[in-house]
This record gives sequence, C-alpha cells and structure tokens, in this order.
Amino acid sequence: MSRSSGVPLLMRMVVKGAAVLLGGIFAVSVVSSTAVQYAALVKKQKGMKCDVCKGIGYYKCKLCNGNSTIQWSPLYDPVVINPCLCPTCDGNKVQKCLNCLGLGYT
Repeated sequence: MSRSSGVPLLMRMVVKGAAVLLGGIFAVSVVSSTAVQYAALVKKQKGMKCDVCKGIGYYKCKLCNGNSTIQWSPLYDPVVINPCLCPTCDGNKVQKCLNCLGLGYT
C-alpha cells in the first residue's frame, strides 16, 4: 500500500469513484429536467393561439386605455384631479394576458 499522502490507495479510489458516480447522477438529472421543460414548452406551443390577445401575450391596459396614467382624486366630488401612474400596468401601457398568462397559446 502506498502511503505517500497519508491516505491509503484503496480509500482514494473509493472516494474518486463516489465523486464520479455523484457527478454522473447530477449531470443526468440536469439533462433530464431540461428535456422535460423543453417538451412541456413545445406541447404548449402546439396549442391554439389565444383568442383574447391574438397570440401576442399582452394587450392594451384596460384601466388606463394605454395612456399609462389615470385621473384620480382623493375626494368623491373632485375639486382637483391628479394624474397618477396606472396601478394595473405600472405605466407600461400594456398588461399580461390573463387568459394565456402571457404565453400567447391556450
């Protein structure tokens, strides 16, 4: 037995074998999960286009009508009306389609 590093040769071989085995298991796991995600994406894209957003995934904000601001007043009978950032689209003028969750396919 070689004891040049203080660890027996048999022990070093067992540790290397375990490391290779665990690395292989990890690699197979990553590859298989990626393949499953890709297959699910392809399956979703084979579906029909969303009727609400016409396959785009987004549509014009319905609260601000694509203006990015809304008219707001803190009082019921407004004296002063303040333009405020739209809370639905956060000023982006579009909102994600709730029918297809932004994928464009149902």
